[in-house]
Amino acid sequence: MKDGWIKMWDEVSVNQNRRHVIAGLGMAALTPACMRTGARGERVIHRDDFRHGLGQWIVEAEQPGRFTAADGVLDIDSPAGVTLWFRAPLESPVAIEYVVTAVSAGRPNDQVSDINCFWMATDTRAPTGDIRAHPRSGAFADYDALRTYYAGIGGNRNTSSRFRRYIGRAGDRPLLPQHDLSAPADLIEANRAYHIRLEAFGSRIALLRDGRAMFRLDDAAPYSRGHFGLRTTASHLRVRDFRVLRP
Repeated sequence: MKDGWIKMWDEVSVNQNRRHVIAGLGMAALTPACMRTGARGERVIHRDDFRHGLGQWIVEAEQPGRFTAADGVLDIDSPAGVTLWFRAPLESPVAIEYVVTAVSAGRPNDQVSDINCFWMATDTRAPTGDIRAHPRSGAFADYDALRTYYAGIGGNRNTSSRFRRYIGRAGDRPLLPQHDLSAPADLIEANRAYHIRLEAFGSRIALLRDGRAMFRLDDAAPYSRGHFGLRTTASHLRVRDFRVLRP
């Protein structure tokens, strides 16, 4: 990528991002995330309230878009593929929660599709598996080298929702029949806020949307560490209330 890790496009200037990073680090020092607890009694080990810029995220964008974190909202307005990686590595047992909305307000990228994510991702090309070792272009095929859990809700222009366990081999994205959904209840409604919870509790892997388990996997060889990434393509998402929790 031209500027290394982070591409800042359109409305995000380099100077603005630097100010946001500094502010975010200051807040982290004043309010340790582990001092908070979730509704299930889980410890909050990381969080982002999206009021201090993109300092906790790495942006891999296929084309210029609008990616901002301010006033409590992470706004992802992209004409092509984009992944935003949370910088901190995660280890099982862990749960990841956030609220996400697919925006439809008449703008060019308001396509209502692809509420996607990676979790527990490692890169087979890196000796330690660190996804940060090899930047990607944002094109979907660039992620085939990952070992990761992946879910795409409302993919293929909001016609399917799928869960996959990537095995780190180009062109190989295994898909079980029970993880290939197309019923209207499994797709996306425009401008509706969904609560997403991802779980990696040893062999128990799950994605819950609004408390309902969309996908479950009992993984005999679970991915126990790695990174989380928000993903979409040619769409406009707004994300709020990001937290990482430990039982």
